[in-house]
Parts: sequence; C-alpha cells; structure tokens
Amino acid sequence: MSNTPMAASPLTRAVLEIDEYASGLGWDQPARLFALVDTAQLRTQEPALAAQLGLADGPETTGLTPIEQDEVPTDKPLDEFLATIAWPGAVTGCALTIERLMLPPSAETQVPEDLDEAKLAQWVARHPERQEVRMTVAVLRDGSRESALRLREKDSPTEVLTGADLVPGLAQALAATFED
Repeated sequence: MSNTPMAASPLTRAVLEIDEYASGLGWDQPARLFALVDTAQLRTQEPALAAQLGLADGPETTGLTPIEQDEVPTDKPLDEFLATIAWPGAVTGCALTIERLMLPPSAETQVPEDLDEAKLAQWVARHPERQEVRMTVAVLRDGSRESALRLREKDSPTEVLTGADLVPGLAQALAATFED
C-alpha cells in the first residue's frame, strides 16, 4: 500500500494496509474481520485466488495478505462472536477493525457509578472530551500482535499510531480464536 513503510514487519504492514482500506471507506462503518494469510503460500496453493486479489504478478516477498471475511454480526456482543470463530490451518493470523468512542484517562474519575452498559455508552457519547477512534488489531498464531489507532479528528495516514500493546483486550480476544 502507498502509505505503508517498507521497513515495517509484515504484520505491521498488514495492519496499516487494513487501516488504509478502512480509511478509504470513511467513518461510521461496522466492524470488519480479516484473515491473514502468507502471501507466498497463497500464490502457490491458491493461484486463482491470488490472481483475483491482484497478487499473481506481484514481487516475490514475504508478507501477509488480509482477506476480508463476512460481515461481523451486530446483533451479538463482539466477544461472543469472536468466541465462535475457528480458523483453518492456512490462516496465519487475523485482524479486526472497529470504531469506538474513547475518553482520556482523566475522565475515569468522572464516570458515574452504577451505570449499566447502555447508560455508560450514552454517558461517554455525551462527554465533551470523547474522541472517535478506529482500532485495527491483528494477531498471528505465534502470538505476535500489532495495532493501529486512528483518531477521527486527526484522520491522516501520518497520524496513525502503531504498537503491539495498544489494545491488549481486543488482541487477547483475537488470539483466543486460534486456541484449540
């Protein structure tokens, strides 16, 4: 992808590629789930699919190809949905991109007690310091993790924050999809 640093690890490049793809779709999008497959293996084992994805004539590099999966259901909690996933052996990793509202750490002391999940979401949505964020989190079978965070107010490829432990809970939930 055009804004992906070539020196980055294959997992970082995949996360940034997914972030760039999601950015092109605009904001207020549903969660999106991706399988991550080894690009070289994909070319060898599934040449027709590689051609369909525009990878057949690409340079022979080690990398990961994100393949978007069916829609993530909106009628059940994300953690329950993720608990139903089992990946075939050809899938090296997976990634999820999701939008959420977040508050700065300073707002934690302001949260009213005894709010259920729905009322807490309403309170956060009305908070003056709330920020919309798109999180893209990926994990590999070997335990490697990477994340990209993009704030709506700083919606630029040069403002995307990356790191392995930015969204540890979501990374853990994705890693659990590879457990037996």
